[in-house]
Amino acid sequence: MRVLVCDSISATAVAKMRQAGLEVDEKIGMSPEELLAVVGGYDAMVVRSATKVKKEVIQAAKNLKVIVRGGVGVDNIDVEAAKAAGIEVRNTPAASSASVAELAIGLMFACARQIPQATASMKEHKWEKKRFEGTELYGKTLGIIGIGRIGREVAKRAHALGMTVLAFDAFITKVDDPAIKMVALDELVSNSDYITLHIPASKDGAVLGEKQFAMMKKGVTIINAARGGVVCEKSLLAALENGTVKAAALDVFEKEPTENWPLIDHPNVILTPHIGAATKEAQGRIGEEVADILIECAKK
Repeated sequence: MRVLVCDSISATAVAKMRQAGLEVDEKIGMSPEELLAVVGGYDAMVVRSATKVKKEVIQAAKNLKVIVRGGVGVDNIDVEAAKAAGIEVRNTPAASSASVAELAIGLMFACARQIPQATASMKEHKWEKKRFEGTELYGKTLGIIGIGRIGREVAKRAHALGMTVLAFDAFITKVDDPAIKMVALDELVSNSDYITLHIPASKDGAVLGEKQFAMMKKGVTIINAARGGVVCEKSLLAALENGTVKAAALDVFEKEPTENWPLIDHPNVILTPHIGAATKEAQGRIGEEVADILIECAKK
């Protein structure tokens, strides 16, 4: 099996595939035109979030049998075109769950205690102790939109912090964890002090838009470490400016790299450059799972 690795995975995973007899070519950072030119010679592709596997790529991939996305979502792959072409699409949904959940919790702490702003102040050689009065997470209500693997990891950590956990999921109505109360989306957005999203992007657009922001408690905090577009950035900025949203922390954006300067420059917004799965541990697990999937496929 010839494998085209389009986005970086761990060297250990590449070595494991080669030891299993797979022919692996790493071509990182190709342009769309370069990808179209070479993809026809491969049986399998490995991508992360950077490479977009559009319909024209699928059509050019005459020998392709499987596409493996190292990560949770597959929104950068035209899954319908792949299915129509008889190409299997796989991902690694469990590998980065803990890392993304920890980032979401970390962003909640950063918003509650204004850690980045206090750090910036100190680096300007200021001592603004009275300026940075924060709030506790303890006793607050966290609304989790999307209670899959990552959402449940967030819920476990939030419960341990003494938070009340509400959850909404378009596909899941019951969970085994008694600490999680499943509610309708409107109830969640109306009653939460913090709202965090852990859902894939949807063709239907944002889950949190103007209507949902209008229903929220004054002083709510929004965390998005899921996918760009699940929160309407225009509506979020308006809610920040009118005081409905006290703070927001974003790891993902409608366009990446983002050029939404008004949102970036807002003093109550904390930002990270799509690093939810960017831990050594998660990268190792992702690579291991990618290698296992492709070795299994090669045996068929």
